[in-house]
Amino acid sequence: MKKLISELQQAAAERETRRHFLHTCSTGLGAMALSSLLGGCGFFGKDDPQTNVVGAALQSSEPTAPHPSQFLPKAKRVIYIHMAGSPSQLELFDYKPELAKYNGKDCPQALLEGKKFAFIRGVPKMLGPQGKFAQYGQSGAWVSDYLPHLQGVVDDISFLKAMHTDQFNHAPAQLLMHTGSARLGRPSIGSWVTYGLGTENDNLPGYIVLASGGKQPDAGKSVWGSGFLPTVYQGVQCRTDGDPVLYASDPAGMDRNVRKQTIEAISQINQQQYDDVKDPEILTRISQYELAFRMQMSVPDAMNIKSEPQYILDSYGVDPNKGSFARNCLLARRLVERGVRFVQLFDWGWDSHGTSADGAIEIGLRTKCKESDQAVAALLTDLKQRGLLDDTLVVWGGEFGRTPMQENRDGQVLPFMGRDHHLEAFTVWMAGGGVKRGFSYGETDDIGYYGVKDKVHVHDLQATILHLLGFDHTKLTYQFQGRPFRLTDVAGKLVKPILA
Repeated sequence: MKKLISELQQAAAERETRRHFLHTCSTGLGAMALSSLLGGCGFFGKDDPQTNVVGAALQSSEPTAPHPSQFLPKAKRVIYIHMAGSPSQLELFDYKPELAKYNGKDCPQALLEGKKFAFIRGVPKMLGPQGKFAQYGQSGAWVSDYLPHLQGVVDDISFLKAMHTDQFNHAPAQLLMHTGSARLGRPSIGSWVTYGLGTENDNLPGYIVLASGGKQPDAGKSVWGSGFLPTVYQGVQCRTDGDPVLYASDPAGMDRNVRKQTIEAISQINQQQYDDVKDPEILTRISQYELAFRMQMSVPDAMNIKSEPQYILDSYGVDPNKGSFARNCLLARRLVERGVRFVQLFDWGWDSHGTSADGAIEIGLRTKCKESDQAVAALLTDLKQRGLLDDTLVVWGGEFGRTPMQENRDGQVLPFMGRDHHLEAFTVWMAGGGVKRGFSYGETDDIGYYGVKDKVHVHDLQATILHLLGFDHTKLTYQFQGRPFRLTDVAGKLVKPILA
C-alpha cells in the first residue's frame, strides 16, 4: 500500500510539468505547443485510409488491438528464422560446380580490386563447395547433404538466390536486415507488423522472440526493439528454460486477486496521467502491466511443450527438458497457433571463418546444420498438416553471404576451412503465406560471387514481407522528428515473381 501511495504522489508531481502547464494555460499557446509535440511522434497521415484504424488503436487503452491491413493479406502471421553469423550459401543452396575447378588456386585480382572484406588480406585461395549437391522434389531444387531433412520439403519453399546487402559486418548487417537501417534507433520489422496489425490474442504479446545458440545476436536486442514506435510494439523475449518471462509470476505471499487489484490501481493512476498529458508511452505502460497479468496464465501454457504428443517431439528432435533451437521451432508453431502475430527465432553460431573447429565450414557448419535441419523441416511439415502454412509466412536466412574464396588473415592460411563475410550474394528462403512453392528466383555467377539475374536487396525482401501481410511498404509509416518514416526507408520494391 505504501508503494501505491508513493506512486500516486509521484504521478501527481509529474503532472505538474511544463507540458502540463502549456496544456492548461489559457492563452491557447499551450494547445498549439502540445499539438506540435504530439506531431513529432504521431500516426499515419490523415489522408491515408489506414490512419483512423491504427490511430484509434494507439489512442485507446489497447494499442495492440487487432485492426485490418491496407488490403487483403495472403499471410496473417510470420515466423522469421535468423541464423546469426550467416550460413554459407555455397555449402547449402547455391550449387557452383565451376567453383570446384578453382579450388586451391589464387583468387583473381579482379575479385579483390576495390573490394572491402571484414578479414581477408592479401591474395586468398579459392575454396570449392564442401557439400555434395543433388536435386530434390518436383521442383528440382539444389540442396546439399548438409541439410538432408530440408531436402524433403523443398517443394514448399521459394528460394531467393541473389540476395545482396550493403553491410559486411554482423551488427550493422543484422540491423539493416531487421530494421531497414544499419544504425541504431529504427523499429524492427516485427514491431512494424504489430504496429500495423495488432495481435489476435490479447493474452500473449503480439511479437515474441526466442533465442538459442548461447549468445544474443551481435546487434543485441535492438534487432527486436521498437525504435521510435511506442514500446508496446517491441519484441518480448521469452526464455526456454525456467520461467518464460522473468518477474511475471506472483511475488511470494501475494495471491492472484491481490495482484489483480494492484494492477487495476496502477492502471487507474496511469490512465489519469494519460488523460492529462496524452503521452502515448503511458498507454504502453498500462498495456504492459495488464498484459503481464494475463500472461501469468497464458504464457506457461503456450510454452509447455510436454503437452505435445511424443511423435511431434520426435519429429522436431526435441528433448522437452532442454532448451534448444529445435524446441524454439516447436514453440514457434504453438505461438502462431495461439494468434501471436510475429515470432522471431535467433540462433547464434553460424559464423564460419575457419579460425576454429566450431567456425569451420567442414566441421562447425555441419554441426549447426545437424542441430537445426530436422526442426526446420518439421516446422514446415507441422504447419502444413495443421492448415497453418497457407497463411503463415516462414522466412529463413542470415544477414549476408560468404565469399567463394577461403578466408586468410594477414596473408596467413587459417587452420580450418572458412569463408569471409560477403555482401554481394547470398540465399534467403520463404515458405507459405502467399509465396510460390517449389520456386527459385535469382541467379549468381559461375562461382557465386555476384548476383547476375533477378537480384533482391534487403529492402526488397522487407517490402515483400509487408505486402504479403497486406501493406504497401511505402504507406506503412510513422511520423517522427518532422517526417514520415517507414521500414524500407526510401528504397525497396516488391518482388512480384515469387508471389503465388
